[in-house]
Amino acid sequence: MSSYASGKHAFGFCDRTGFRYKLRDLVPQIEDGRPNGMLVGRDVLDVDNPQWRLGMINMSDPQALRDPRPDGGFHQSRALSAFDPVGGGNTAMGSRTVGLDMSGHVGRVEIQIIQVASTVSLTGVSATSNLGNVSVETGEVDVNVPVTGISSTSAIGSVIAISDTFAITVVSTGGGNKYFIDGVQQATVSITEGNTYRFDQSSGTNGNHPLRFSTTSNGTWAGGSEYTTGVVVNGVAGNAGAYTQITVASGAPTLYYYCTNHSGMGGQANTPS
Repeated sequence: MSSYASGKHAFGFCDRTGFRYKLRDLVPQIEDGRPNGMLVGRDVLDVDNPQWRLGMINMSDPQALRDPRPDGGFHQSRALSAFDPVGGGNTAMGSRTVGLDMSGHVGRVEIQIIQVASTVSLTGVSATSNLGNVSVETGEVDVNVPVTGISSTSAIGSVIAISDTFAITVVSTGGGNKYFIDGVQQATVSITEGNTYRFDQSSGTNGNHPLRFSTTSNGTWAGGSEYTTGVVVNGVAGNAGAYTQITVASGAPTLYYYCTNHSGMGGQANTPS
């Protein structure tokens, strides 16, 4: 005669949930292929996962993939929002973020560097440039003309350093119209041999009063003649950009500036060596 409970009326308690079960509905819990000493209800039994037992018994891995594709060889980038974790439909997780992060590369990258054909840079107090001459007023001259190509030549004309610029205005005084140089009536100026000086007549007051040089005081009005050695005239007196410019020659005599249209307007220009 058995000393243990049995039969359809026998019952026991699940070691996992503590619930009462018919004794025949309690089964051993299997762990690592063998009972672990616990009796549990059939409805809460953890079936032993065969993946845990690889190597312990002779079985194949059913998770192997057919035609697997290794990482690399193509590039894919995909951004998934919190409400579209798999590319379609909303997620019940609300703020949960699910995404995909992949990177790769294909082919090669070529970088092309295009050189500038030419560059002309001038430094100084002020500068003007054109297709002919380049004039730079007061200061150091720094001209760079790099040229690239199979075969080429480059020229920017001549570079003239202006030693000084005199601002010329015409003022009507009790003795008639007079030239004012930098605000001084009929000022005596010094223009050194070998240097270049510009007498700027862009002020509107210079209209009809073109300035020229002579070796005679008051110029042609006193029987003298116009001095033209090293002299360049640009524009019309009284208009923007108008000036009379002189590069003082070696051994130049004392000069006088005068108006070609009116007597008694000018003054003296000394020419020290």
